[in-house]
Amino acid sequence: MDLSTIFKSKNKYYRLEEDMLNKIYFFTPWHAFRIVLILLAFLYSHLSQGQGCSDAGFCTMGAMRPNQRYSTQTNIKLRSVEFSQYLGYTKFDDLIINYTLDANVSIGDKNTLQIKLPYQFVRGSLANTHGTGDVSLSFTRNLVAKSNYQINGSIGTKIPTMVPNLKTDDGRPLPSYYQTSLGTYDAIAGISLITRRWLFATGYQQALNTAHNEFAWAAWVGSDKEQTARAYPVSKDLLRGKDIMLRVERNFRSSKFNAYLGLLGIYRITKDKVFDPTTKSIQPKDGSTGLALTALGGVGYNISVKTTIKGMFGYKLVARDINPDGLSREWVQTIGVEYKF
Repeated sequence: MDLSTIFKSKNKYYRLEEDMLNKIYFFTPWHAFRIVLILLAFLYSHLSQGQGCSDAGFCTMGAMRPNQRYSTQTNIKLRSVEFSQYLGYTKFDDLIINYTLDANVSIGDKNTLQIKLPYQFVRGSLANTHGTGDVSLSFTRNLVAKSNYQINGSIGTKIPTMVPNLKTDDGRPLPSYYQTSLGTYDAIAGISLITRRWLFATGYQQALNTAHNEFAWAAWVGSDKEQTARAYPVSKDLLRGKDIMLRVERNFRSSKFNAYLGLLGIYRITKDKVFDPTTKSIQPKDGSTGLALTALGGVGYNISVKTTIKGMFGYKLVARDINPDGLSREWVQTIGVEYKF
């Protein structure tokens, strides 16, 4: 029996020796899927610094979210569900793990309703906590749809799922970094301009009430972790400052793969207000305003018309001096699966 074989490609025949056949690599969607996973794992294992969106969440809502689809035609009755895992690391060596269900439903041919349901775990030197995160709701409308660009606008809110006052087993209040809920109702609005290659988005977020956290250093006096606790900013009776954001992204797309690189700036324009143990009153916190600037990158692969896997990583460029709200991250990484139907 002849040990050679015939290989057909694009109506041409090639004779390949048997030992060569074992070395042929046929590139299939499954291979591409594995390559994307390997790339994401590589990025995750080699990240040293970074900071993603504020966990207050408005930079992943509606018109402000990253890597938005661009189409010359308005999508009709587009629905999607995405499940993602978020990892973040704080300067206090706390690990944040967040699992989020993100659902989008079109209403008519220009409107989309989004709901995000998170569940969060925190692993840190003071305690390990977990619980349901705040619910995000947004309504997005396509305002302009031209052949070379489109403009979308969003309004939304964050709804707290609990009072942010988780405590240690011996009853000591924990900082905001350990809370799974911000404890505030937030008003959110934003707008985006999308082209084939670029995304520009801006947004505004304002907390409407005080978060009734009880963390103050006095509660940790006499504890063997007193010095560790004193490293965290006081967050007792926190009223978060107002934020504005600007996102700029350059997108690279093909029929199967997509990628993007961008900058995300979140500027806190008013000071956070917290309990001051010296004056025994609520006072503005110096150092809580200013810019948090992040370099972001993401990749995705369309396994099929309906299913996409995606990943994101962030690198911190500029950070605020102090974050009583617990939203600062030294690096972040997200991986998710989206199903469209």
